[in-house]
Amino acid sequence: MRSYIIHMRGDQKRQGNVRRLLNILPKAQIVDAVLGQDALATTVIAPGTHHQPRYPFALGPGEVGCFLSHRQCWKNIIATDAEYALIAEDDLSVDPSIWPDVLDLINTHASADTYIRLPVKDRERPAAIVAEREKAKLFLPRMIGLQTVCQVVGRNAAARLLAASDVLDRPVDTFVQMHWATGQVVHTIYPNGLREMTEELGGSTIQKKTRAGNFATREIKRLIYRARIGARPQKL
Repeated sequence: MRSYIIHMRGDQKRQGNVRRLLNILPKAQIVDAVLGQDALATTVIAPGTHHQPRYPFALGPGEVGCFLSHRQCWKNIIATDAEYALIAEDDLSVDPSIWPDVLDLINTHASADTYIRLPVKDRERPAAIVAEREKAKLFLPRMIGLQTVCQVVGRNAAARLLAASDVLDRPVDTFVQMHWATGQVVHTIYPNGLREMTEELGGSTIQKKTRAGNFATREIKRLIYRARIGARPQKL
């Protein structure tokens, strides 16, 4: 299995962690992160309206860059003869004590049609357990969680995701949630021993500040959107 680490070259705060990931992840290489501000002029964006339900927030440059960086990884997967590959963001931390069990689940069950999330937070509830290795569990979540810190993507899955994201209308993690729009089943491995080191490495590169007066409005919109996503669970 090949691994792609999304990293903004020149980000000195994250270089040490990237070196660690290059040693830990299988056949790892760096994929240059896309600078969203530079890509805005050449990227087709339909704010919140290309897929349903409508996404209620505008895309920021950091979110555009993050999405395009993942799309580049999907293209890389398709360009190889490998069935699947691991994609990691450069703030990932790996616990070596459980990682072999996670890799065993991946190598036993992954295929060209696979999308397996390896989230850093326990926020998904299983519709079905597929397999277990010691503490690690591979399962089908009812509602797909957020964040894209680490995932395994098959060649056919990458092609489906690329075809459905020719127009960007929401962040990449909310896009992946929409299995009805992408045609892609999403599985999860958790526990997995992974952790996000965002704060230790200088904070998020895509987080947007919200004015105090807009906070309540944004939270109401977020709750409504989550309810609409939750109304379309993955099923057996």
